Amino acid sequence: MTPATISAQITDYANRADPYPLYAELREQPVRREDNGTYLVSTYYEVRNLANDPRLSNDMSNRPPGYARIGHPPEESGPPPSFIFTDPPVHDRLRATVTRPFGPPHSPRFLDGLRGDLAKVVTELLDAFEGKDRVDIVEDFSYPLPVTAICKVLGVPREDEQRFHVWADALASSLDPHPGGDDDPDKAQRARQDMGAYLSDLIETKRRHPGPGILSELAPDMTPTDLEATAILLLVAGHETTVNAITNTTLTLLRHPDVLDRFQNEPELAAPLIEESLRYEPPVQFVPWTTALADIDVAGTTIPKGSPVWLMLAAANRDPKRFKDPDRFDPDRKDNQHLGMYTGIHYCFGAPLARMELHLAVPELFRRVKFSGLLEDPPPYRANAVLRGPRHLPVAIEGLVA
Repeated sequence: MTPATISAQITDYANRADPYPLYAELREQPVRREDNGTYLVSTYYEVRNLANDPRLSNDMSNRPPGYARIGHPPEESGPPPSFIFTDPPVHDRLRATVTRPFGPPHSPRFLDGLRGDLAKVVTELLDAFEGKDRVDIVEDFSYPLPVTAICKVLGVPREDEQRFHVWADALASSLDPHPGGDDDPDKAQRARQDMGAYLSDLIETKRRHPGPGILSELAPDMTPTDLEATAILLLVAGHETTVNAITNTTLTLLRHPDVLDRFQNEPELAAPLIEESLRYEPPVQFVPWTTALADIDVAGTTIPKGSPVWLMLAAANRDPKRFKDPDRFDPDRKDNQHLGMYTGIHYCFGAPLARMELHLAVPELFRRVKFSGLLEDPPPYRANAVLRGPRHLPVAIEGLVA
């Protein structure tokens, strides 16, 4: 395999079910240059250090002409890029503003106030399994919970889910550097414009008639365009990644019956098990939208100024120089400082909400449901290589515990 083809193989759907052999090959050369000038960084310490290096930019406008600007809309085509595609000081200002109503220190009880409602949603979703002998974990459980959660957080009507689900899929696909299966290059742009128009109307309503959710609280503090872009980010990222996290954890446990047996008898295993799942099968596999602002020396290689850089989080999470026996799913792993939620100033904004959802969903799912086994292994995966997770996870069940 040549350096020029490995990124194409990573993004090839044929390798979606198991990209880890490709990541292992990548780690043999921590910094790999492709023929198009893109650099892939795959080892733990190098990925972590670069993610915390101010010489690496998330702003796609810093890419030279001719390189794809992932997640970056064409000029004058709707709302501006969200704050994950900006650098300080713009990034810091926007993120700090959004943080105030979302959690500590300004709103320390915000997330905890959602816990009871989301626990009720988990119960209702599992109650609906009654009388069935097979379910789709994605459609019946791991998708509706995060969607309900982010709607509550933002103050978006849950009944509008069917509208923004289509837009969110298109926008999530635009993060893939080598998208396949869709020949419509303008789909994501139209989705961003349509979602922006929908949210713009909702935000204006919130300005006039404040209600539940952080959009009402943010409306006086942000410009309409900044709030629109932020709302798009939170609505899409706020559920897409958590759907993957819940589904990947479920699939991993069903593939490891010995760990599952322990989990069902040791409730205290939940926290380390969830963290190990985020390392072992992270919902975001890699970050392909960074650019070097200067020449950067990494592991004996100089990444030239202006070069696109892919930070391979899932490869770094299985680096044997950082994690002992990294291909083993081990909830007893110590010092598990994985990169499953990224690191640095762009550390996952919604990580506290995602972890709360995982802790509500996963233990209750395996407490109440009597699983017979997977109906497809590997299951069908989503087309997206960046946000990797099953599109469906059909399982056989024997019944439900009250």
